[in-house]
Amino acid sequence: MIEHPNEVVTKAIVRFVQLGQTKAAIITLDNGFDYKKPNSFGPGGLASLDAAITEATAGEPAFIAITGKPYIFCVGADITGIPYLTSREQAIELGELGHRVFARLKNSAIPTFAFINGAALGGGLEVALHCHYRTVSGGAAALGLPEVAIGLVPGWGGSQLLPNLIGVPGAAQVILQNPLTQKVLRPKQAVELGVADQLFEPADFLERSLEWAAAVVDGSLQVQRPEVDKDMWEGVLFFAKQQLDEKLHGAVPSANKALELLALAKDASFEDGTAAETEALADLIMGDESRASLYAFDLVQRRAKRPVGVPDKSLARKVTKVGIVGAGLMASQLALLFVRRLEVPVVLTDIDQARVDKGVSYVTDQIDKLVSKRRLDEGTAAKLRGLVSGSVDKSVFADADFVIEAVFENLDLKKQIWAELEKIVTPEAILATNTSSLSVTAMAADLEHPERVVGFHFFNPVAVLPLLEIIKGERTDDATLATAFAVGKELKKSSVLVKDAPAFVVNRLLTRVTSEIFQAIDAGTPLDVVNEAMDPLGLPMRPIALLQLVGPAVAYHVGETLHRAFPDRFAESENLKKIVDAGLPVMVDDEINPEVAKLVAGGSAPLSADEVRAKALDALAEEIRIMLDEGVVAEAQDIDLCMILGAGYPFHLGGVTPYLDRSGTSERVTGKRFLPQGVASLPA
Repeated sequence: MIEHPNEVVTKAIVRFVQLGQTKAAIITLDNGFDYKKPNSFGPGGLASLDAAITEATAGEPAFIAITGKPYIFCVGADITGIPYLTSREQAIELGELGHRVFARLKNSAIPTFAFINGAALGGGLEVALHCHYRTVSGGAAALGLPEVAIGLVPGWGGSQLLPNLIGVPGAAQVILQNPLTQKVLRPKQAVELGVADQLFEPADFLERSLEWAAAVVDGSLQVQRPEVDKDMWEGVLFFAKQQLDEKLHGAVPSANKALELLALAKDASFEDGTAAETEALADLIMGDESRASLYAFDLVQRRAKRPVGVPDKSLARKVTKVGIVGAGLMASQLALLFVRRLEVPVVLTDIDQARVDKGVSYVTDQIDKLVSKRRLDEGTAAKLRGLVSGSVDKSVFADADFVIEAVFENLDLKKQIWAELEKIVTPEAILATNTSSLSVTAMAADLEHPERVVGFHFFNPVAVLPLLEIIKGERTDDATLATAFAVGKELKKSSVLVKDAPAFVVNRLLTRVTSEIFQAIDAGTPLDVVNEAMDPLGLPMRPIALLQLVGPAVAYHVGETLHRAFPDRFAESENLKKIVDAGLPVMVDDEINPEVAKLVAGGSAPLSADEVRAKALDALAEEIRIMLDEGVVAEAQDIDLCMILGAGYPFHLGGVTPYLDRSGTSERVTGKRFLPQGVASLPA
């Protein structure tokens, strides 16, 4: 029997309404909380829906409609219950329960409608797909089937219903492409794809949906759906598999299972298809990748919103003006982010007016683009443009509460900037550095008020990557830290508290891997071998492509910083220096530059791809253990959160430490696991 002792039950509440001569039954899903705790389906919720369908049917209405509480339809299965599934039989039971209850809507002799009033994800969208007709509110925040991203597959009919409703190209987008690129459908897209039949505005969504449903039932309105083309079914899935193999290299079992289910949907009966879904779901639930994915999901949804070690928010100071030292690309990206999220004056400075003007123009141009994409209205855009300015005179920072520098990674230069600024800004103003590797403590050492200096490390591109490493220097005080975290939250970033240690978290670990990669290259291993060595992990980028993104010069600079700090673990590479000195791109048209391949040729002890990967994983495990022993972050969970949000490490790895644990690397290299057995893995 399935048990979930901590389930917050989403109740299905039935009421009957009269629309002229038409009687309708409305089933409302509501767990009793506001939108911050969305509706979901656990065993109790499914039982409640089952009973509600019985009650609604007994009332003999003209139609049955299912809808949600304000802003939320339903976000799917209650995944907090998955750790309680300790056997494959229990996983099968859960799959079959959902199928049985949802099928009552599909097989109902009374017409069934889903009024998708808010977010509908996973099992929430699947219950809507079982209904005969669907309307969607223009205010619905997100629609989709994201299961593949958390190591699962749509397990309650979605893999069979969706392709036969909208065709396999659209279904592959919703079930595979969107989850793997962290995208969802917006209401208009859902209607365009055919997922929903009709779009209504939020203000009178329920009333309009009821009128529409009544018209459908009495025959005065016909719902037209194009016939699904099955001729190219196999071809679409063949192409999709090629893309998956190229991107993930077989490292994500849920993606391959989803492909198999989509293939089955072409000709299989609904009963056979859903039985296959249940088997696939049970296999995945009892697999390591899904447990790691759910662990990663929990980190992003919970831990990222409640960072560990943060001083009380009551200590935070109000920020009414932001200063940015520098007007290059990074500084300009920061200016755009600050002005959009804080809506306070933001002023940039640089060494000459041309650079300042270029930085300000970048911000205003990006605001214009947001207007053209309808992501900003013109009134808000005009306000934001008026808040951004620039100057060559740093005295414009005199009344700034928060000043951040984004200049070249040179300690002397940064110390000089802070020395100048300390004479201009108020004693309470926060001085933040976007350094990627230098010591915050050293940067503040000569200041009169070193306690108000803090590391504020963003990742590039600033608008995309959600991680913000907030670095506490040895003398950074609680008010400064509290303000930094408050600002990070306003910027809608996920902030992690990090000790002032060389390269902090993400750059330190990526550089350790890069160091191992270049040691293999220096030993004579061909570039294509080292580039493919990490493929079995399914990382977002191969090592050489990542080097191209970061930039060889930046990678070399960070490597130098870490070599000086830890010469026994971070080796200098003559080949990386050759690439930097030559100024060559390491990738050309998504292929390794042959000129670079010639440049680094040499070495008499080449390694195999397996050997390169083993050395890189061993190095990762060693470095993470050292970082945890040093107290760089509070726990291994923070390492994983940083790697997921700052380096794009995938959910199926759980970030990095669950993979190192389950592969045995952690214990072999460090003598113990990073996480307790049962966390991000099956119970012992």
